[in-house]
Amino acid sequence: MTDIIAAVEIPETAAVAEATRFLRETTNPLIFHHSRRVFLFGSLHAREFGLKPDPELLYISAMFHDTGLSVPFSDVEQRFELDSADHARTFLLDRGFPKSAADVVWTAIALHTTPEIPGRMGPETAATNYGVLTDVLGWGLDGLDGGQVEDIMTAHPREQFKKGFLQAFVDGLKNRPDTTYGTVNADVLEHFVPGFRSKTMVERVMDAPWPN
Repeated sequence: MTDIIAAVEIPETAAVAEATRFLRETTNPLIFHHSRRVFLFGSLHAREFGLKPDPELLYISAMFHDTGLSVPFSDVEQRFELDSADHARTFLLDRGFPKSAADVVWTAIALHTTPEIPGRMGPETAATNYGVLTDVLGWGLDGLDGGQVEDIMTAHPREQFKKGFLQAFVDGLKNRPDTTYGTVNADVLEHFVPGFRSKTMVERVMDAPWPN
């Protein structure tokens, strides 16, 4: 049976089924429901703005976008967004997707926390970012159909999302705090991790190994 939530059809492909299973096995319910809501909200905004993302690639982008918080991709310390994007790229390439498709998903995930830029890029990148902004910050929520929003909340409830989501960031980043430099993630650690303060751009410039 086709899975339709808020008039958005969940793609019925092997990769979508595997991505769903991967999320269920490697993340907690809060991140799973958040990721599905990102796909649904992103799809609704795509319609609103006349964007036509590939539904399968948008779904993979949404489902993998936070995986790097709980499953680092390698021993190399890097931004969690890159861990998440690398997971998705490998997932797609291992299943025979073309490099161009893997690159689309990689970009959408790598930029999903970056302000302003995603909306100027391809439809998958823009829609992923819009979905994240809506579910995390309520961006554009007042412009969505109330009945569709209720359908999404029924299928994927928020429960104590705000508190749990921030805690997921603390848990995923507290052991690699320097990777948050220049990102919104530094704000989370500065708020919740005692004694942490991200080095500023001014300090980096002044500490650079140049005489002047």
